[in-house]
Amino acid sequence: MTAPPGPAPILAGLRVVEVSAFIAAPLGGMTLAQLGAEVIRIDPIGGNIDYRRWPLAPGGASLYWASLNKGKRSVALALDRPEGREIAQALITAPGPDAGILLTNLPGGGWMDHATLAARRADLISLRLTGSHDGSAAVDYTVNCASGFPLATGTGEAPVNHVLPAWDIAAGLYLATGLLAAERARRRDGRGQEVTLALADVMLAAVGNLGYLADVAVNGAVRPAMGNDLYGAFGRDFATGDGRRVMIVAISNRQWRALGRATGLAEKLAMIGPMLDVDLDDEGGRFHARHAIAAVLAPWCAARTLGEIGAAFKDSGVLWGPYQDFAQLLAEDPRCSVANPMFGRIDQPGVGTLLAPGSPLGFGASARLAPASAPLLGADTDAVLAEQLGLSGAAIGRLRDAGTIAGPDTAGRRPQGSSR
Repeated sequence: MTAPPGPAPILAGLRVVEVSAFIAAPLGGMTLAQLGAEVIRIDPIGGNIDYRRWPLAPGGASLYWASLNKGKRSVALALDRPEGREIAQALITAPGPDAGILLTNLPGGGWMDHATLAARRADLISLRLTGSHDGSAAVDYTVNCASGFPLATGTGEAPVNHVLPAWDIAAGLYLATGLLAAERARRRDGRGQEVTLALADVMLAAVGNLGYLADVAVNGAVRPAMGNDLYGAFGRDFATGDGRRVMIVAISNRQWRALGRATGLAEKLAMIGPMLDVDLDDEGGRFHARHAIAAVLAPWCAARTLGEIGAAFKDSGVLWGPYQDFAQLLAEDPRCSVANPMFGRIDQPGVGTLLAPGSPLGFGASARLAPASAPLLGADTDAVLAEQLGLSGAAIGRLRDAGTIAGPDTAGRRPQGSSR
């Protein structure tokens, strides 16, 4: 007996056309694809500016591009020609109740202008990521340096840039949220709209929402750099006896008491409060006493290996974690494995078999979608043009012969006589 089909993916039926590069918009599109939306990424023939971005596989394929475009469909068009732009516009405005949605971080105006596209489909939704609200250019690196965080990171001797593109990631998730909000509004009143998001505003919203702007305005205080100490509570990194490092944190009173029990240092830690005249049952008090607390914990950590510390803290209620590089994360952390239902193994064209994440979201009875590979550039050109625009095989063949479109066999190279 055939088992009944399970619930459809949460965003099944939603169709988004993405014209993008780099991180934020591709991440926003992939977030939607991993929840079941059909995301069609349009690239110029030969690939967009991010198509060969590091890191690369031995054969030259971009692991970066493949990782940010999992689960999408790929269409390669000669976007430097009127014919290619016409096809792109037709795909963006193709009929369907849950279609007519553009996601981009490329400059506005011209063929991707919202008014131009809305003239072809009145209920069009377009989401565009810009640099700053005034239209000036910005990228994660230039936004981050202005955020205040690099000057509050490290020891204060010099600004420290982190390698995580935090603002791009946050912007990508805002784009996905904004798209779903605009689609919800369209279902309510039938109207499309242009939605804009500035990368700099993502940073500014975060700094404000976390209270750092208010701290300056109300207290005249600028958060200082304090190494790996946790601001406002107790948390610090410690060296282990086998050359590793761990982060130990105690924010709540329960976590603080668990730390004392698990290390056997409760009595010594309790002596710090009266000595420094601070209340160790308050997270602010523990912050003020952080150096003394660390002086008690450091020898305990240094006398034990990472494994011994893990065994002592297991099921103890202590909030802690090991520092690990990317290789150690993959090799040692069970959360980064198929034991975690978010992960699965994919066969990525041009790369090989990879462990890859799907969506981190779980929706009750709905099964998580298995991780999907990224397409070869142009892999879906023919199928998408046939399905969405109704083009015949002969018409598609003529477009291919003219160099207007490309499939996976030609998408990586430009036809002679054409330019980017």
